[in-house]
Amino acid sequence: MVLITVTLAVLLFGLFCSDIATGDSHIPLGRVLDVLTGGGTRSQRFIILESRLPRALTAVVVGAALGLSGAIAQSIMHNPLASPDILGITSGASFGAVTIIGASSATGLTATVGVPLAAVLGGSLTALAIYVLAWGRSASGEIGATGLRLVLIGVGVNALLVAGINWTLTRASLLDASRAQLWLTGSLNSADRDNLVPAAIALAVVLTVAAMSARTLAALRLGTDSTRALGVRIQSQQGLLLGASVVAASMATAAAGPIGFVALAGPQIARRLLRTPGEPMIGSALCGAILVVGSDVAAHTMFPVDLPVGIVTAAVGGPFLLYLLVRMNRKATLS
Repeated sequence: MVLITVTLAVLLFGLFCSDIATGDSHIPLGRVLDVLTGGGTRSQRFIILESRLPRALTAVVVGAALGLSGAIAQSIMHNPLASPDILGITSGASFGAVTIIGASSATGLTATVGVPLAAVLGGSLTALAIYVLAWGRSASGEIGATGLRLVLIGVGVNALLVAGINWTLTRASLLDASRAQLWLTGSLNSADRDNLVPAAIALAVVLTVAAMSARTLAALRLGTDSTRALGVRIQSQQGLLLGASVVAASMATAAAGPIGFVALAGPQIARRLLRTPGEPMIGSALCGAILVVGSDVAAHTMFPVDLPVGIVTAAVGGPFLLYLLVRMNRKATLS
């Protein structure tokens, strides 16, 4: 397990350097490493450190935040489909952010601070609404919000929020709507330090919460009776961890737009690679970062135009979602 985790970290670093190297003009990897370690000419340092490094770092942070967010949600709900983009959390964050982006007066500090706050508020309110609507009595008689009910209600809420986003775009001016539409594709083109810092802080906080709650997460993967026997307060711990998941997904969305399927696929890929009984937190963060950075490299190099990274992740994640659905259907049929 440790060897695979180290291998994932090395792969991420290689893709990170490749992401910096690719662009309008290719820079050899050796020169990229030279600049990152303090060498290089003034022009090379400007291109790499000021222009390309913030984008590559944003890709790493956003991918890791989405992977970690998905791992927490899937662990709690015992369902591989329980990711922020499927549940509608990402759409809620997008709705809040688009409201700010689509405002012509949203410039300077208002745009820098307002977009992350609006995204977190939108994602949090969406999560709260889904949790309240999913509350009820399960088939076994337990009171609470079950994983399957959360997923089904989340799908419906997601559809409503997408309609709300489209309505907001129709009310905005042509310039504001075009800005918001580009952001909604999941793009790193406008990534800078102002977007990076809030997302990095959120990732650090959620990583800390996940590390401190490692035993709780392991207990929540067990049955309800076993979890209570271990002294875990199920509903309060679920609320705390889901809140951390929502913050990570919302801040990632604010930094780069709604990048789909990373939170869904990252934890499942990590689980299969590391062969763990549940979704591993560090492995999921690494796989999420690899998916986003690798997709950004592919968007630079494999197409005639520089595509938004969200289009590439959707092209990869769509078939993966179908695979999960087919696999879950086969399990249900066998049981």
